[in-house]
Amino acid sequence: MATSTRQAAPIALRGVPIQLDVYEGAGTVTNRYFQSFKMPEFEKLYLPESVRPFTGVDPLGTRQLLIDDNRSAVSREPCLTIDGTDFYFSVKGIGSTTSPFSRQLFRKDEVSNLLRKESGVRARIMDSKEKEMRFPRYLTGELWSRGCPYGSQGLEFASIAMKAAERSDASTTSIHGFRIAPLVKIVKLPAALQREVTQVYWYRRFKQEMVQEARLVPSNVRIYFHSDWTIGDDTGELFDFFRVDSNDRAMDFLRNFVKSGIAVLTLFVRSMGANDNGTYSGLDFYDVWLDKDAVLSPDGTIFWADLEGLQQITVGGRDRAEVEFNLEENMEHQIYRSLYEFMYAYEQIERERIKRFGHATDRKTQFEYLLRDALRDDPVVGLHRSPESLELVIGNVLGEERLTRRFTILDW
Repeated sequence: MATSTRQAAPIALRGVPIQLDVYEGAGTVTNRYFQSFKMPEFEKLYLPESVRPFTGVDPLGTRQLLIDDNRSAVSREPCLTIDGTDFYFSVKGIGSTTSPFSRQLFRKDEVSNLLRKESGVRARIMDSKEKEMRFPRYLTGELWSRGCPYGSQGLEFASIAMKAAERSDASTTSIHGFRIAPLVKIVKLPAALQREVTQVYWYRRFKQEMVQEARLVPSNVRIYFHSDWTIGDDTGELFDFFRVDSNDRAMDFLRNFVKSGIAVLTLFVRSMGANDNGTYSGLDFYDVWLDKDAVLSPDGTIFWADLEGLQQITVGGRDRAEVEFNLEENMEHQIYRSLYEFMYAYEQIERERIKRFGHATDRKTQFEYLLRDALRDDPVVGLHRSPESLELVIGNVLGEERLTRRFTILDW
């Protein structure tokens, strides 16, 4: 099998352009791995023009990015290379285009009607001219998804994301093989701006601190949802976009996809730690999903992007036997949580490879071959072959053999 090589030229991402105003932030929290780097563009706020009536501060300038999902934007060109992978600047919390309780696009009339009549902001909004763009967007103070304001981001969720990002190894993008799109900085909104923006709410008002996340992502391509181009919908187009132009490259793409996908299925044991009371703690997924909250790099590697959903859980019990039983239950639940989406996407990639380059082989034989190659140096997962099945042999980063479990990934 050929070894993947760096693309001759960086890939320019595709998407709908968006012009954002640039403001000074009210303070930053920096990922410990990036504290020695000067990254001034990661310490700014990037906000839509609709924010202007809410603040008396003039923007420092503007920056053009690409719309990415509901409340994020990403740069067209890469800004940093880590371990041979190009990463693009991404900002999360730029406002939303759609009202939270309808499918209607935001308009200044709806936003204004949520404010008190005597509000000076309301008058400034009504006096302003909505920019002629297809999808105007607003930050709001509506409490959304526990610790998050609709259209923006909350410090609580951003802090969870930062804790997850800082669990990576020195490469900043891997938790024992589970690849992450690193959160670089949390940028706080000025108190005066937040005070005005949070007046816009429908039912429950967000009362915590509002921030933006400045991240690095390897692309804006997701598995199936929340992206203009996905594996599920546009596999052939993505082959062209990612320059998968030969069978060798397609096999490398599949191998990287399988390697990183198995790591998604086994996140807990890759992040597992032993507690003094006999329990074990590790990362699990909370309200995030493989099909929409991870992105692909051009070489096929899955990077988890929405780190706010990676939260630590503890598995325990009354005695060792119960602890081990609960641990196995958790491991199996985590696998099944993403297994279908992983296999579905794998099947689309393999079908496109055969369609373009031929070299068709038995489905199960091909998958076993890729698994063996992908997991050759995996620190946690191995394989066991029997006449009836192929099993994942799932260990853990603690090296505790008694906690090793098996999971059937193929039946013969």
